[in-house]
Amino acid sequence: MPMIYADGCLLNVSVEGRDGGPTLMLSNALGCTLQMWEPQMAALSKLFRIIRYDRRGHGKSGVPPGPYSMERFGRDVLAILDDLNIARTHWCGLSMGGMVGQWLGAHAPERFDRIILANTNCYYPDPANWHARIKTVKEGGLAAIAETVISGWLTTGFREREPQITAKIKAMLSASPVEGYIACCEALSTLDQRELLPRIKSPTLVIAGRHDQSTPVAAGEYIRSRIPSASMTILDAAHISNVEQSHAFTEAVTGFLMQQ
Repeated sequence: MPMIYADGCLLNVSVEGRDGGPTLMLSNALGCTLQMWEPQMAALSKLFRIIRYDRRGHGKSGVPPGPYSMERFGRDVLAILDDLNIARTHWCGLSMGGMVGQWLGAHAPERFDRIILANTNCYYPDPANWHARIKTVKEGGLAAIAETVISGWLTTGFREREPQITAKIKAMLSASPVEGYIACCEALSTLDQRELLPRIKSPTLVIAGRHDQSTPVAAGEYIRSRIPSASMTILDAAHISNVEQSHAFTEAVTGFLMQQ
């Protein structure tokens, strides 16, 4: 895996899959590493050249001091594409990855073909929940919120059916660097990208989870309604829909990206 330098931060990047195929970049949720996309890799890597990366503050990437911002995350993505000499790519981002995708679609439209925004939001009117989470993590680390976060990420039924997958996701979250996690939460506490949505001209698919309390269907519908060429798919999942409904998620992604 290459390490790519982006304005003072080394980013952990993985490139794999079909040589010469169209490129698809995958972007993770808060508290997740590039490993969150493992359920999709077998299918997607046969069709696309896949770029995955750890966002700054996460995984094997650097953890520079905050504050971070959506613009900072977006410019990190452009630095990765420039370093790899990739002019255009498809984009699939889940949760925070979808928020970064909104910024990119509005500010760098020439770099993106089709965009998928999964289980995401464009605006938090009240930062109180993020401030409370930051306080809890500062005092008790990621372990202090892991159980609550996982209960929102995956439905009760899935957690009961798939305890090993659930434990793996929880371990990934718990291993997040505290400083990087907090800096990302600070960026989310001021999120308001509503004015960017009409500027996204790429064909866009919004994916929502029927049981997602973090970024509910209404949040996805708002995004879909503001992007000129957007459609929407609802999966029977909570927040991390690519894990909970891995086959349906992969089918939605490939079906959308392979449209003529």
